[in-house]
Amino acid sequence: MIILAFGATITLSCSKDSGTTSIGTATGTATGTATVPDVFKKFNTTVTISSDGTYITIKSDGIPDHKSCYFSTSDNRYQAYNGTNTAFSKNPNSIGTKSYTFKIPASPAVNAAHEATPLGPIGVSINGVPMYNQYAGPNTPLTNEINSFDQFNGHPDQSSSYHYHVEPLYITTNNTRSALIGFLLDGFPVYGPLENGKTIVSADLDVYHGHTGVTADYPNGIYHYHTTADAPYINGSGFYGTKGTVTQ
Repeated sequence: MIILAFGATITLSCSKDSGTTSIGTATGTATGTATVPDVFKKFNTTVTISSDGTYITIKSDGIPDHKSCYFSTSDNRYQAYNGTNTAFSKNPNSIGTKSYTFKIPASPAVNAAHEATPLGPIGVSINGVPMYNQYAGPNTPLTNEINSFDQFNGHPDQSSSYHYHVEPLYITTNNTRSALIGFLLDGFPVYGPLENGKTIVSADLDVYHGHTGVTADYPNGIYHYHTTADAPYINGSGFYGTKGTVTQ
């Protein structure tokens, strides 16, 4: 037995070939030399997590852990669209495997500059799928693009990168609508639209689409974002904190 990674006493199995330490009792795989906070246990086993004390590094292939009409019809993960959007129209793209590396601050802090979110990944969900901002293109709202979201509210772009712009329904359906969704690149967590029994709307949040308060994972309180059914859905006028990096 050893105390490492998520900060709890756990049984470890090591691979000399890969140099990776895997944790059989956690819901994610942790590697590295610094303590990884317990909240990261909520990531899927397909996601690898490590810390150097300054940054939490999250590695993912970007493949969703649910079915989608954007998989090939010969793939057992394919499922025809069966959602509630009567205007659904499948886009021509398909889901591809990626090699994402997200580096987010281990100790997130407010940044007065509140840098605008870019197109592309602005954060990562607990299933390793990237989150994108509220735009389909430069200053272009999601009005039409929403109609291409599959039954779990995701879709792939032209580079075959599957992602969510809005509430990822597979996560909130299975883990409750108040559950942790993931983290933005600034290290602050993202939660579903339900808080203390109330469905949150954008008017309940600040311009960055979050607020400070107690959560199940942060009993002492933390700034956190919420997904909402109305725009800007996940993030508003930029990151609340200093963003980390993402490569793919």
